[in-house]
Amino acid sequence: LSGQGKDKERMKEGKEKDARYTNGHLFTTISVSGMTMCFACNKSITAKEALVCPTCNVTIHNRCKDTLPNCTKVKQKQQKAALLKNSSALQSVSLRNKNAIRERPNSAIYPSESFRQTLLGPRRGRPSLSLSKSVSTTNISGTFNDDSPLGIRRILSQSTDSLNMRNRTLSVESLIDEGGDAAGTRWEGHGGGTRGLQIPLMSPAGPDVILSQLLSDLEADGKEFEADSWSLAVDNSFLQQHRMDVMKRQDVIYELMQTELHHVRTLKIMGALFRRAMLEELQLDPGTVQRIFPCLDELSHIHERFLAQLLERRRESLAQDSNKNFVIDRLGDILVTQFSGPSAEQLRKAYAEFCSKHTKALKEYKDLLARDKRFQQFIRRVTRSPLLRRHGVPECILLVTQRITKYPVLIERILKNSKGAGGREGAGTRGVAGRGRHSSFPPLLADNEGDCADLSRALRLVKELLSAVDEEVHAWELRGRLWDVFRRVDPRAKVPLLWDSRPGAFGRDELLRRKLVHSGGMLWKTAAGRFKDVLVLLMTDVLVFLQEKDQKYTFPMLDKPAVISLQNLIVRDIANQEKGMFLISAAPPEMYEVHAASRDDRNHWMKVIQQAV
Repeated sequence: LSGQGKDKERMKEGKEKDARYTNGHLFTTISVSGMTMCFACNKSITAKEALVCPTCNVTIHNRCKDTLPNCTKVKQKQQKAALLKNSSALQSVSLRNKNAIRERPNSAIYPSESFRQTLLGPRRGRPSLSLSKSVSTTNISGTFNDDSPLGIRRILSQSTDSLNMRNRTLSVESLIDEGGDAAGTRWEGHGGGTRGLQIPLMSPAGPDVILSQLLSDLEADGKEFEADSWSLAVDNSFLQQHRMDVMKRQDVIYELMQTELHHVRTLKIMGALFRRAMLEELQLDPGTVQRIFPCLDELSHIHERFLAQLLERRRESLAQDSNKNFVIDRLGDILVTQFSGPSAEQLRKAYAEFCSKHTKALKEYKDLLARDKRFQQFIRRVTRSPLLRRHGVPECILLVTQRITKYPVLIERILKNSKGAGGREGAGTRGVAGRGRHSSFPPLLADNEGDCADLSRALRLVKELLSAVDEEVHAWELRGRLWDVFRRVDPRAKVPLLWDSRPGAFGRDELLRRKLVHSGGMLWKTAAGRFKDVLVLLMTDVLVFLQEKDQKYTFPMLDKPAVISLQNLIVRDIANQEKGMFLISAAPPEMYEVHAASRDDRNHWMKVIQQAV
């Protein structure tokens, strides 16, 4: 018996040893709660089958250990050791032919010298992107005041909350914080011409190697905007020729151009990487992909054209015999063109649709991720790539949604630094926009005043555009909410219209014949003094009360009609009741007492009802 016990113990130890060493992971058995999720299959883990790798901090089912990719920490250590080894070898063969670099043992990890330099760049003093150039998640809604409709503000706050739950720090304007240049597209010269990514996306080599191969096509992308600011991008001798107000203005203009470039890169990542792989490699349903990435082609076209105009203005403003020293004297004309006329209409339609479908796009993505294992594997591989900095589809969608809220802030800062910024000090020469790059002109106050006028107009136009988008998003949101309520209303539920000149009944079909203005939960106080939970719908001409029962909505059969005409409806607050209000109807003469969740909610209800009456 003792021998059999020892044999069983050896077999158990052997199994544990096999389980402990899989794909470089050093697994150990742990006890977990039922809320712990498996990293491989995203399902809950029971205490009997939990494994954890202390090296990379991954917790999985015992049965899922073979599906887990190689341990990232071990791989990083191997790459670092190989990199240090080859770095020392480079010092002894620095005079050899550069082609010999391709024959080094670590070529499978670093396919090219440019890729190795990209990874080493940040450690050698490459300036990183400043977060000040990002749209802070705390000031997204600052563009709107409390009286404005919810619209984009609600969408952005919901997106920010969901992303914060994932404990990710994300740059709002760019996916290429360090080493992410592989995620964009090449700009042909300064004219802004673009071309798509032509390399297959799925390969046994993995996303990291595929993206690194794109570097040969993307080296020139954004070289002029690697520095944090214009002050750091131009030569110091050229910088000293200008006053402080000119420097501040150029810094903001530079930020506008830099963040626009990063925004175009984000759109390209969504289209050329995610969408293309989903259609061509995973062969997903085109309708599903379109619902995840609505209006992507339209947005890409709009912003590529805008960026091309900005880059062309930079080229025209270059100093003589220089390819990096520039001062842009006039920018307002480009901004006015972008935010007025046909261009503004295209922006309004594209952003209104994109932001309106934002919530459904995220839901579609999550549903697809939950049911399609091939899609799970692809997303996991791509988002683990250091070139994408763990930014996936939800983060990209949020970046695009936030971009339109950035323009008013940037234009306002440019305008602020343009007033009184006449030009430069010293004898340096530079081109002036529209006059050729090899000419030297003194600063003209008339030009500055003209640009200030254009900037002021552009600021007004972009604020109007933002308000129009927000209103359309809010209207889209209300239509969706009305449809959700309509589907849950009992088809048999009806309420008599006592106030109608032609007596009839109000059923659920009547909801779709009207437009929803506002909705929310309230408490209806009956004649017996009891409070009933009701859903209140403020329509274009009626106020409707609904009560939930068995996951269905019905019209409450209480002491008063559940549908009130807005004609001659009077709204009054209740003394000593900060949450309550009276609704006094004329036909039939009735008085309703309802209570909101808070005083602010009550005040908002009173305001929207009075506006609708």
